[in-house]
Amino acid sequence: MAEEKTGRDGSVQSLRRAFELLERLADTGGEASLSELAATSGLPMPTIHRLIRTLVALGYVRQNTNRRYALGARLIRLGENASMQFGTWARPLLAGLVDEVGETANLAVLERDEVVYVAQVPSKHSMRMFTEVGRRVLPHGTGVGKAILSQLPPDEVRALLERTGMPSFTEHTVTSPDELLRHLAAVAMQGYAVDESEQELGVRCVAAPLTGTPAPAAVSVSGPEGRLTKEAVSRIAPAVQRVAATLSAHLASEDLSA
Repeated sequence: MAEEKTGRDGSVQSLRRAFELLERLADTGGEASLSELAATSGLPMPTIHRLIRTLVALGYVRQNTNRRYALGARLIRLGENASMQFGTWARPLLAGLVDEVGETANLAVLERDEVVYVAQVPSKHSMRMFTEVGRRVLPHGTGVGKAILSQLPPDEVRALLERTGMPSFTEHTVTSPDELLRHLAAVAMQGYAVDESEQELGVRCVAAPLTGTPAPAAVSVSGPEGRLTKEAVSRIAPAVQRVAATLSAHLASEDLSA
């Protein structure tokens, strides 16, 4: 058996290339042909064919009836477990945020066009917001979703909205792609998003995106409008942004033991 090639950093070349192909598939929306993968990765076609054949056999890639390749179902379990581990690691920071602002704190990530809540620390108030960890929602009607979308290129946001649609959850939900894109530009400028009863009546949420992270994510604080007033948002937003920046810095440095 031929010896596996290793890079200067000690990494296994074929393993690195396999993950690069998975990331290229994700970048294309989850489906691509071999020629498209060759063009985006720069790898020789025989190498791509060998790696894809192995990934298909393992269930991490599947071949569709149109002979294009897509991300496989076996990745779902890995992604969900990684998200939950991320939530467990971030929970102390969320707890500190709750102590500071007095309202429920959440952490969510974008997975397969949906926002998934991976961690929550509830407020100590008897009347508080509660979102089940693992719950999936469409991003256009949530604070965390809008914060996440504000970090994506407009064409990617528009393509996502075409795939998911923009159903109305309340009378305040934005259901026009053009209107949402204008709103997202303002969110990107100010550094945080506000959900004004767009997902649930009587609930306000302020959310800040993580930046420079492997997967799109956001931190939020949510509460009843009576307590989380518009005036309170201006006080709470900097705290939410600070926690988001701390999480971003830890992830960027891969310092998950901090």
